[in-house]
Amino acid sequence: MPRTTIDITLPDLSGKRAVVTGASDGMGLRIAARLAAAGAEVIMPVRNRSKGDAAITQITQANPSANLSLRDLDLSSLASVAALGETLGEEGRPIHLLINNAGVMTPPERQTTADGFELQFGSNHLGHFALVAHLLPLLREGQARVTSQISIAANRGAMNWDDLNWEKSYDGMKAYSQSKIAFGLFGLELDRRSKAQGWGISSNLSHPGVAPTNLLAARPELGRAKDTVGRRIVRALSEKGVLLGTVDSAALPALMAATDPQATSGVLYGPRGLGHLGGAPAEQSMYSRLVSTADAQRNWEVSERLTGTYFPTA
Repeated sequence: MPRTTIDITLPDLSGKRAVVTGASDGMGLRIAARLAAAGAEVIMPVRNRSKGDAAITQITQANPSANLSLRDLDLSSLASVAALGETLGEEGRPIHLLINNAGVMTPPERQTTADGFELQFGSNHLGHFALVAHLLPLLREGQARVTSQISIAANRGAMNWDDLNWEKSYDGMKAYSQSKIAFGLFGLELDRRSKAQGWGISSNLSHPGVAPTNLLAARPELGRAKDTVGRRIVRALSEKGVLLGTVDSAALPALMAATDPQATSGVLYGPRGLGHLGGAPAEQSMYSRLVSTADAQRNWEVSERLTGTYFPTA
């Protein structure tokens, strides 16, 4: 069936500096391209410089005036996260938008980060947690909006508090859900602490629904030699316009959450179609796993301890 094009209009972002993690392909690339087209200067921290260069080439071919640049970042290394914070700090320019979009999903076997954390928990949540801590002075200077990309997987599963790194019994999907629950709890607690302590930043959440992104594509470095069956099914349904979104439409909730003047802090944005799998972006009911302030505070304190990065308390 023919697919109806879904889009939103971004405000003028001229003079704004935006940082987008995971911008070298998929939704992140679309997000970076749209921010640049709206006039923002877009910083693209990437793990793979070749992919980053290719992404910039792709964007500038369509928009020669796009203001884009690469920085180095490996979210699975706290040293790399700290180095990016130091680099951007030395540049001394306020950050107005931060979209925490990068992520990894369901390695077949348990893998760990450079610091020994389970890869999904370490990269999807702890790496971004530390990044925000390192960038906090620049975010405060820019009165930034921070948007953290979670997943519909955060609406199932639970925090495995007794074994956050899944050392006893690894389950890739449960570990993925936990990483996104932790990340969502962080994003909401960040907004509460900013309001309580006068940091001047706002924080909200987005999720893309389901679309044929690269999360489940062949990733030899994750032990996945070919696309998963799930990704092949998602791609087929997306192409037919059945229930699911496209990569372009999946980028829209994050763009709305990050740029819409009417977007609210402390809330969740995602597709409003059936099952929130696809469709136009809109505010959504908060997932039940994310509503506990006690869990959010516990997650914050554990994350500070594990990463060795601490936010100000006043």
